[in-house]
Amino acid sequence: MRNHFIVFFALCAITFTYSQEQVEQTYSFSLEEAIAFALENNYSSINANRDLTDAQKQKWEVIASGLPQVDGTVSYQNQLKQPVSLIPSEFFPDGEPGTFTPVVFGVPQQIIATGTLKQQIFDGSYIVGVQATKAFLRYSEHNKEKTDLDVRKAVVEAYGNVLLAQESVDISEKNKATLEKNLFETQKLFENGLGDEESVEQLEITLSSVENQLKNAVRFEKITLQMLNLIMGIDIDAPTQLEENLDNLTQSQMQFRLLESDFNIENNVDYKLVQNLNEQRFYELKLAKSKALPTLNAFVNYGTSAFGNNFEFFNSDQDWFEFSTFGVDLTIPIFSSLGRSASTQRAKIALEKAKTQLSEAEEQIRLQWERAKSDFIFATEEYETAKENLRLAERIENKNQIKYSEGIASSFELRQAQTQLYDAQQGYLQSMVDVINRKTDLETIINE
Repeated sequence: MRNHFIVFFALCAITFTYSQEQVEQTYSFSLEEAIAFALENNYSSINANRDLTDAQKQKWEVIASGLPQVDGTVSYQNQLKQPVSLIPSEFFPDGEPGTFTPVVFGVPQQIIATGTLKQQIFDGSYIVGVQATKAFLRYSEHNKEKTDLDVRKAVVEAYGNVLLAQESVDISEKNKATLEKNLFETQKLFENGLGDEESVEQLEITLSSVENQLKNAVRFEKITLQMLNLIMGIDIDAPTQLEENLDNLTQSQMQFRLLESDFNIENNVDYKLVQNLNEQRFYELKLAKSKALPTLNAFVNYGTSAFGNNFEFFNSDQDWFEFSTFGVDLTIPIFSSLGRSASTQRAKIALEKAKTQLSEAEEQIRLQWERAKSDFIFATEEYETAKENLRLAERIENKNQIKYSEGIASSFELRQAQTQLYDAQQGYLQSMVDVINRKTDLETIINE
């Protein structure tokens, strides 16, 4: 009995340890690793893969509808009350002319088993349907491609936001430490009669503001990390570490080769999807026209039947009667009260509208490309400006720190320099994220 308890507790301990390991699993990603992981595990990506598989199955479903079809049927009947027919009595010996004799034909029970082979010989709608399934499969492939691009863009933005939040926390903590030191020194000077109360109050205001910014940055870091986890398809509270550095990542995105390359609109996924719409409308027109064509189908069946007064069909002496039929069905559309003509005209209108949408989409995508190039150039210029502004703001704040410690600058002037520095810090961080995001916009448009 004691051994059983030992084994039981050992199993519980192993299970608990394994569960802890599962819960405490830590993820670590570079940006490219995060993108690759999300493309496999993101919820939208998973369903896009399923949609692609579904389209492949649907294609075969359409093809199979025109291949040989075999059906089998078994029918059993038991006529509880058999129908009665009236036969003129003179047909029977000793029958009285002018009267009728009730007669029951057949036996009350029968069973029939039939197998039928059907083959479609010609159907215009089937031919169009097979062609259309190829277009639908291409649409599903392009839709999967667009989903992957959207997931990639979302990962890049979320990854950058996490790095931004982490940098904001670090900077706010350093700013808070500097302010606490300034406040401590100013407080001592005031207590010893060497400073004024206003200087203390000015620093307290600034410190309070920085503390609030730090608290908000900490909350924002958690939220952005949860958002990244959600996009990558893992538990939002899973511990995740980022291997990239915001500054290094920004430098790696400062590539201008994309601006110099020729833009091939055929690679743009939105353009591909609009082309798919034109294909769909084209096949809808062909389908409407095909309804005016005849259809030809053939079939052959084989069956056997048995009859009896009682259910004795499985007896060895039961007689079975075979039958077989071969046939061809030809259906010719003759007159539809102009219904088919109206359907064809509507399909033509839909195709013309799709062509117009394609032309509009082409111009819009070209405009998006020009806008994306401009935004990327502006983001890089803003980054360089923000970098220089941060350097100048740090110099100004440092000079005011020295002047303040020597009693040359007032607390108000120091606070202005510090506030200017904090704005420059946040502007610099945001400019780096903008460079990363605008580079991703360029890559999304050219589908790279």
